[in-house]
Formats: sequence, C-alpha cells, structure tokens
Amino acid sequence: MPVIEKNLKVKVLVLGDSGVGKSSFTQLLCHNQSSKTPGYTIGCTVEIKLHDFKQGTAEEKTYCVEIWDIGASKSHNTSRYIFYNNVNGIILAHDLTNLKSLQNLSKWLNDALSQDTTGGLSSIKVGSSASRNSGDDNSPLSIPVLMVGTKLDQFNAEKRQFIISRSKSYADEIGCKEIHLSTIESKYIAAGSGNAVELSRFFDQVVDHAIIRQATVSSVVQSPVVDRRGSFGERRRQNVTPVSRLFGMKRD
Repeated sequence: MPVIEKNLKVKVLVLGDSGVGKSSFTQLLCHNQSSKTPGYTIGCTVEIKLHDFKQGTAEEKTYCVEIWDIGASKSHNTSRYIFYNNVNGIILAHDLTNLKSLQNLSKWLNDALSQDTTGGLSSIKVGSSASRNSGDDNSPLSIPVLMVGTKLDQFNAEKRQFIISRSKSYADEIGCKEIHLSTIESKYIAAGSGNAVELSRFFDQVVDHAIIRQATVSSVVQSPVVDRRGSFGERRRQNVTPVSRLFGMKRD
C-alpha cells in the first residue's frame, strides 16, 4: 500500500460549458470508469484522485487531489466564485463537436483567475499575446492549466486532424497543453498512453504549486511575527534603565 500524504490540500477545478462532459471526465479520471448518462451538476461536486507525485524517483509520494467539478448553470453565475479559492490547478473541458464551447474556455479561465480572493491565481487576462506555454518556466500563468477536448470518438481519422489543429490554436493562445479523448472509453487515459503521461505531468505541477504555496503562506504568516519580536525586543532591552539605578538602590 502506498503512503499517502495527508498534510497538503491539493485542489483542481474542472471548468467548461454545460454538456461538454466535465462530470464524465471527472468520473473517468478519478475512478477509471465511464459514465454514459451523467446528470447535470448543481453547484459543484468533489471527487478524489490519488496521484503518485514524481513517480519513480526518490521523492515519490502519493497525494489526494480534490477534483472540483463546477456546474455551468447560468443561475449560478454570480455565486460560482465561492469555489474559486485556494486553487492549485485548472482543467478546461470542451466538446470537440461544439466550437462555441472551445471559444468559451477563455471566459471560464478569466473568471477563475479574476475571482480568486486568496491571491493564488494569476490576474493575467487570457487571449493576450503574453499568455503562452503554460507549464514552461517562463510562462506568465501562475497556476497549471490543462485543456481537455471530449467526444473525440465522434470523428473519423481525416476529420480528427482538422479538429485537433483548430483546438491546438486555442491551447497555444491560453498557454497550456491539451489532451483529446472520449469520456466513455478508459483506453484514452490508459497507463503509458500519451494522455496519461500528460495528465501525470499536469498533476505533478499541481502538487508542486500546492507545496510552494503552502510554504509561501507559512513564511508570510510567521516571519513578520518573529522579526517583530526580535527587533523590538532587543531595542527595548537596550533602552530600559534598570530600576536600581532610578532609585539609587544597590544590588545584593
């Protein structure tokens, strides 16, 4: 049995239009099972994915990653922001048969980036020429992002190339990697597949983000207290006149 790290909370949002297959993808990702008749998500549902961080290295450790499947109902447009805090990664899901769902991804991402009140997400507006190559060291995005195109099985080999090329241009604009799959077939994320490798890299980045963020928050909270105690305490001790001198008292 793997040793599971429970002291670090890792949170990933799954965002995208209604009907693109977010819930089916979440089910496939977390349970390796397809869901052919998923219902509409009201508000949000949370699933747990066990991820082997830096698998095959001396640093390998298993983390519980919370996958937050965010409902896309328009009735929740003004309250959805409550789910956008303390986020370590974002998965943007779109339907490959629905161009509009692809075009709306920048809106979903910008909403999450702008509504996080904890300051954990970047304020960069997606679509700017500066937003490129998420996952690279020089990327301006401060959080890992992955695009997922669903319903790949609905295209023949010839049409797939065009659809994937069109989708890739949006991934490049956002500045992230992308995978394509059918949420009703687990083979698309089978161990050793290209999609599985890309997912593993993404979740490694997500855990890294959580580790760095936890260390940063701890440093910000603790350092000022320690510094104030030391500096002010030393100055006060240096400037205080002993009571014995004030009253001419002699020490025993």
